[in-house]
Amino acid sequence: MYKDLVLKNRSYRRFYEYEKIDPSTLIELIDIARCSASGKNNQPLKYIISTSEHNNKLIFPTLAWAAYLKDWDGPSQGERPPAYIIIIGDKNISDSFGCDHGIAAQTILLGATEKGFGGCIIASIQQDKLKTVLDLKYNYEILLVIALGRPKEVVVLEEVNNEGDIRYYRDNNNVHHVPKRRLDEIIIKSI
Repeated sequence: MYKDLVLKNRSYRRFYEYEKIDPSTLIELIDIARCSASGKNNQPLKYIISTSEHNNKLIFPTLAWAAYLKDWDGPSQGERPPAYIIIIGDKNISDSFGCDHGIAAQTILLGATEKGFGGCIIASIQQDKLKTVLDLKYNYEILLVIALGRPKEVVVLEEVNNEGDIRYYRDNNNVHHVPKRRLDEIIIKSI
């Protein structure tokens, strides 16, 4: 059921690093995203995939992992993603990418979830450093990085507390808790 797939699709930040993902799986996920909606049907998105340990080690330090977890610098060795899909905007096609990359990223993650993988959409990127690592031409803009792998953590949803705190956190058992606002809080009007 679709709702189950969405609920299982969480932002996972710890993975079984040495459990590789075949590049053909990433290509299949991109092919699904390619068929998603695109503003004006411009289709300005391009992709870079990485499954090599060498390239992943170059990509990893250009990313920030969890802003609310102040005492955590990201996944440790052995828990880092074994694969990345980097979503690029081609400025030769369009100067504006609208929400195309968000649609594509969610489509990729839902497909990955269906295959038993998990991931995290990362927008906090050291742009210049990653452009250098990827040797990108001037007309390409890095929009998002999707870290992928077999999840090595438990992520649970819970209701936002009475204080309205929406910050995710990890408990003493390293379970990742993600507060969500109640449905009656987010629907402001039914007309």
